[in-house]
Order: sequence, then C-alpha cells, then structure tokens
Amino acid sequence: MEIINFNEDIQVYYVEADSFPEHILEAHQKLHQGVTYSKERKYFGLSRPEKGVIQYKAAAEKLETDEGEGISFPTMILPKGKYRSIIIKDYMKDIEGIGKAFTELTSGRDIDPEGYCVEWYYNEDDVKCMIRLQDEQ
Repeated sequence: MEIINFNEDIQVYYVEADSFPEHILEAHQKLHQGVTYSKERKYFGLSRPEKGVIQYKAAAEKLETDEGEGISFPTMILPKGKYRSIIIKDYMKDIEGIGKAFTELTSGRDIDPEGYCVEWYYNEDDVKCMIRLQDEQ
C-alpha cells in the first residue's frame, strides 16, 4: 500500500452506470464516446453505497482544452487530499483483485466517510485502487 496526495481537487465528467456491476462497461463506453481521449486526462471509476445500493460512475478529468467541445456530461469534484492506494497490475486478468483491494482499503478507521472508492486507470494495463483518508485534525 502507498499514500497518494492530490494537492488540488480534480473536476471530472461522469456517466452513472444503470446498475453495479452489470453496466460498468457501458458507462465507460458512453463516457469515451462523449469525451475526447487525451494522454493528459486522468480516467476513473468511482463507487460508493448510496441508499443501500452501490452507485458507480465512469469518470474523466475535465481539462482546460475541453472549452468549446460541447461535452454535456455532468461534473463533480474528486476532492484533494491523501488517498490510500493498492495497485492492481494487468487488472483485466485480475478483475476480482479490484474488489479485494477495496475490501482491504475500506477496512481502515481513518477513511473519509463521504469518500468514493476510486479506480484510477493510470495506464492501459494497471489500475490504482484508492480510498480518500479523513483530513488530519
């Protein structure tokens, strides 16, 4: 495990999956159809329980160069702060590893109760599973 520090909030576009986990891929496909691919852009999967059901959002970082692109997806903020992280190498061969990583990450008492389970697809093969930690008092 490692700690990642985001020094600034990250504004993202998102597409909410119709259901979890069945429609995760569809949400990502819809997002990629409407947001121009860029190596500069961070791509995420965001999930958390809401009213007893896990809500999943496929998300892409909003860039300054998006101005005038006509992107119509809603936006939200991935808050700055410290995130505990576990890397899953070659995640497509270990999809179950993502769930196991979040089981471990969410077991800590120092996690942000309003935070999301964050999948950061930082390259084509690997994913960082992250959970935001509470701000230090």
